[in-house]
Amino acid sequence: MVLSSGHLQNGSSVLAVSGVTIAIVIAVVFLVVLVWLIAMYNGLVRKRQSCKESWADIDAELKRRHDLIPNLVNTVKGYAAHESGVLEEVTRLRDQAVGDKDSNIEDRGRIESQLGAGVGKLIARAEAYPDLKASGNFVALQKELSETETRIERARRFYNSNVRSFQNGCQVIPSSIVAGIGGFKSSEFEFFKLDDPTDAAPVDVDFNPESSEK
Repeated sequence: MVLSSGHLQNGSSVLAVSGVTIAIVIAVVFLVVLVWLIAMYNGLVRKRQSCKESWADIDAELKRRHDLIPNLVNTVKGYAAHESGVLEEVTRLRDQAVGDKDSNIEDRGRIESQLGAGVGKLIARAEAYPDLKASGNFVALQKELSETETRIERARRFYNSNVRSFQNGCQVIPSSIVAGIGGFKSSEFEFFKLDDPTDAAPVDVDFNPESSEK
């Protein structure tokens, strides 16, 4: 059987169309995969940036705490100078925390935890000094510290959530493949932990003279 030139041309056209269709499908699939990889890479970049920004929030609140503590110590010293043991301990921890501000997150978490506990102890000791509790300056400092502790805890939770999200992105397939190619490592960020869970609670001592008389 001899095929006419028309049949040959039609067959060639069908093959050409099929080849073009396959090429288009391959190009579309490649484009979709490329867009998906780029989106995953950008997602990891955003997660990394979120970790940095949320840590900066913690850092700012810790600095605020460090700035308030000397005023607190001086105020307490004016009314209860013989509480030298607690005053010296809080001052030492505060100075260590300021000096360790460039240390790794685990070490900072340890010293800040101790500092928070020390401040709580110092404030609790003030219950024994009615004149100190009635001092407007002391009450204002206690309130500012309490609010600062609350913000530190809020920022800590937000930061840890961002770290968890980033680490999952670096460890879970298939994003872990992109992370490996892009140079992302789960060890870039550590969780900001407190040694004792009770230290996470904000300092909350009532210095209202009226309530203490009840």
